[in-house]
This record gives sequence, C-alpha cells and structure tokens, in this order.
Amino acid sequence: MTSKKSQTWPMVISLLWPLWPIALFSAVMGGISGLATAGLLATINNALHAEGGSLGHGLAAFVGLCFVVVAGEIVSDIGTNVVGQRAIAHLRLNLCAKILAAPIGQIEQYRAHRLMAALHADVDTISNFSLFFSPLAIAIAITTGCLGYLLVLSPVLFPVPLVVIAIGVAAQIAARRYGMERFARARDAEDDLQRHYRAVTEGAKELRINRTRRARVTEQLRGVVERIRDQRIEAVLVYCSANAFGTTLFFVVVGLVLALQQVAHSADRNVLTGFALVLLYMKSPVQQVISALPMIGRAQVALRRIAELSAQFVNPEPHLAVAGQPIAIRPIQTITLKDARHAFPAAPDIEPFELGPINLTIERGEIVFIVGENGCGKTTLIKLLTGLYEPRHGELLLNGRTVTADWRDEYRQLFSAVFFDYHLFEEVLCADTAFPEEIDSYLARLDIGQKVSIRDGVFSTTDLSAGQRKRLALIQVCLERRPILVFDEWAAEQDPTFRRIFYTELLPDLKRQGKTLIVISHDDRYFDVADRCIRLHAGRIVEDIHPSARLAQVSQMADREAM
Repeated sequence: MTSKKSQTWPMVISLLWPLWPIALFSAVMGGISGLATAGLLATINNALHAEGGSLGHGLAAFVGLCFVVVAGEIVSDIGTNVVGQRAIAHLRLNLCAKILAAPIGQIEQYRAHRLMAALHADVDTISNFSLFFSPLAIAIAITTGCLGYLLVLSPVLFPVPLVVIAIGVAAQIAARRYGMERFARARDAEDDLQRHYRAVTEGAKELRINRTRRARVTEQLRGVVERIRDQRIEAVLVYCSANAFGTTLFFVVVGLVLALQQVAHSADRNVLTGFALVLLYMKSPVQQVISALPMIGRAQVALRRIAELSAQFVNPEPHLAVAGQPIAIRPIQTITLKDARHAFPAAPDIEPFELGPINLTIERGEIVFIVGENGCGKTTLIKLLTGLYEPRHGELLLNGRTVTADWRDEYRQLFSAVFFDYHLFEEVLCADTAFPEEIDSYLARLDIGQKVSIRDGVFSTTDLSAGQRKRLALIQVCLERRPILVFDEWAAEQDPTFRRIFYTELLPDLKRQGKTLIVISHDDRYFDVADRCIRLHAGRIVEDIHPSARLAQVSQMADREAM
C-alpha cells in the first residue's frame, strides 16, 4: 500500500504543479467565500437579537458579505474546473505518450483490456471528481469559518461541536477504510469487465451461432457486473451509515443547545441561538463533504491504478524520433540477425518459448517467405527483423552495422508492414511521389474502387469485409514507399482470386520496383514465387531453401529422364 501511495502523490503533484497559481487563487477565493458565509451568519444572528430585529447599520456589511460569498464561489468554481480539466487533459496526453514510447513487449504484456480500463474508466472517474472539487472545497471552507465563529461566540460551548465532529470524523475514517477496500475490489473487477465487453462486441458473430458459448459469456458477464455492483453497494452502505450517524450527532447537539436555552439568561440565549443557527447551517456543508467521500475513494483508487500504469511504462524506449523530424532512411544492402534470441516471460509451470539462436541474412530485393507451423515463432522473427523487439542475445545488423538503441527508431522507418493483427488507420500517409492515378490503380486492381475512395488523405470508408480491409492496409503500405515490406499472412483472409493476384502479380511487381519483401505464408502452392523460404520449427530455422532453384533442378532431372 505504501508503494502505491508513493507512486500516486508524485503524479498528483506533477499534474497540479504547472497550474499552482490558478489552483492557489481558486483555493483562496473559496476560503474567502466560506469565511464570508460565516460572517453572514454572525451578521444575521446579531440582527435577530438587535433592537427591533433589524439589520440597521449592518445592512452594508450584509450586502458586502453576500457579494463576497457569490463572487468567491464563482471564481473558485471556474478556477478549480479550469485546473481540473487542464490536469485531466495533461494526464490523458501523458499516458498516451508513455504508451507510444514504451517498448512493444511491455504493451503486449500489459494487455489491451487493462489499458482501456485505465484510459477510459479511471480517467473518467478522476474527471468526474474534478467537477465536484470546487463545491467540496467551498464546503470545507464554510465548515472551517463556522467553527471559527462558534469559537468566538462561546469558547465554553465550542468543545461540544468539536467533540461531535471528531467522533463523526472517526466514524467516517473507519467507513472510508472499509469503503476504499470495496472500491478497490470493484476496480479490479472492471479489468475483467472490459475483457468481457470485448468478447461481446468483437465476438458478436460467434456468440450468435453458439448458444452454449453465448450463455457462458452472459453468465460470466453477469457475475462480473454483479460483483462490481455488490462491492460498490457495500461501500456506499457503510458511507451512508456513517453519514446518518454524523447527522444524528448534529441533531443531538442542537437539541442540547435548545434544552439549555430554556434555563439560560437573556445574554446566554443570544449565544445559544447563534450556536443552534450555525450548527444547523453547518449540517449542509458537512454533509456535502461526507457525501463526497465515496467519490473521493473511487478517485483515489483510479489515481492509484493510473499511477501503476504510469510506473509500468516509466522506462520509455530510448531515442525515439520526435514527431515531424525528417526521416533519414538508410540505403539497404543486407539485414542480418546474428545469434539472435528472444524469449517471453514464462507462465507458471510452463516452459518459456524462446526463438533462436537465429542466424539469417536477407539481401536487398529478395522475396523471402517465412513458413512453418503455428506457434513456431514466425511473427516473433519478423518483429526482431523490423526492430520492434530487441534481441535478448545476439545482434541485429543493417549492412553489417549493429542496430543500436540510438538509431533503432530510424532503422524501423525502412519498413512498412501489414501484421496479422493489424490496425487499419483511416488516414493514408502517401509518399510525396504518389499520384492520384497510382492510388486509383491500386483501388481498381484490388477490386475496391467502387466502394472506397481517398478524399483529403482519408479513406472514404473502412466499413468493409475483413479481406477488403486488409487490401486497404496493403495499399497503405505500398503508398508509403518504404524499401522493405512485411506481410504477416496477408492472404489468409483473401479469396483464391486475390491470393493469386497477391502472389503472382503484386509481389513480383513490388520486387521489380526494388522492394525487399518478407512474407509469412502457409500457401505452399505459391512458394515458388519466393527467392527463399525460411522454415521455422520450435523457434529455430530448420530449412533455408531456394524454391526457384529447386524447381529448376527438378525440371532438369525430368528432362534427363525423358531423354
């Protein structure tokens, strides 16, 4: 728990520090508003016991204090909301910047549903709390001002409300500790809720055709939702019980003051009436503070989770290029992996998967197929080749020079890729040399020109079938004009016609343009298109063959036999 708090406070301070002048001014104005409210109560109490029950000479003070109260609240509201929304915007941008700069392996380990829960649920919780911070601060200031007036009114009676508030605070502290535990459990369950939401939305088709799975997912979703509901209800019940206990204490004190008034002298009655008036007025701001405790608890839990996420990505990948910085793409002759290894964290009681050692050189202009059974390490290999993964052992070299951290990001700019789990961006980043005729040619060649066009650098629609979306992704990478193109099972979702076009037309055309092509494929009928086929098994290269050379050998043998 201590470590979580130590992560939370530095983050809060870093968010608020740039805005401290506005925050301080807002807090001061809120405090002045609260003190002015206490002054109004004193003015009203004096007027009630003045001769004739009139404000008299206190009218100007009454009007002035009313103005200060209203002006202080307005300034405090505006200021704290400006601070809150600027801090939230900075928090969102900072989190996204950390994710963008984090090593890809860390992002993959953290899992998408946990990232979404932090970026959506946690940030929204803090954002909602920031909207209520100003009324909360003013309520605290009013309570403080009222206590100061009670002390001035009667130092003898002042310990009574002080003791009552202390008892109420003790009850609230105990309730808050219990409630925080429940809110933390509910927040942990929200990670599972995000995972089930993805299952419901992304697996909608599968759930329609499998009643058993649909019932199972519904049952699991209900269990998570009900667990969150029950934990939050338990927390709020405890808060409400403590709130009711505090309200009861207030009424007891007011009742004691009224009872004392029956036997008090006239002067004492003035004091007791003022006490009763102030206590009754204090009940509302005190209750406002108490009612905010559940939201404060949820905001604290959200802050801790965001602090954990921020700490997870505290070590950014070094030497990432600044946005807009010119890209100096180096000429490519060879890409080499030398004794390269990459291993993933082991699951309990399971032997960790390791790729390597890999010794592989890819020449400029080659078409290289990477083949093998599922799970043998093909995608891990291309992530090593593209520089997304850093070898745990061994080296990645470009033209014989080791790719080090200081220019790894520049090295990656050699590549454009359509990964198996690709994301299709709506914006098309065309190279400066791309022409509209070329774009239209790609759209027509891939038979999507009647459904999609590019307007102002954006696809007119991406609401297409899986195969058509992947064709758009292919167009994107071709228009980027990078020297190396990577296709991770691109043809897996294409019909036979477009598989043939991809292997027998597009790949040879790209090779003629001087591109180096790295293709993960299971389509053995098209292996002859490749200059080389690299076969993997259990993380090792077991075969490096040249299909065209083998076909030539087979053809020569057939000719000899025919003779």
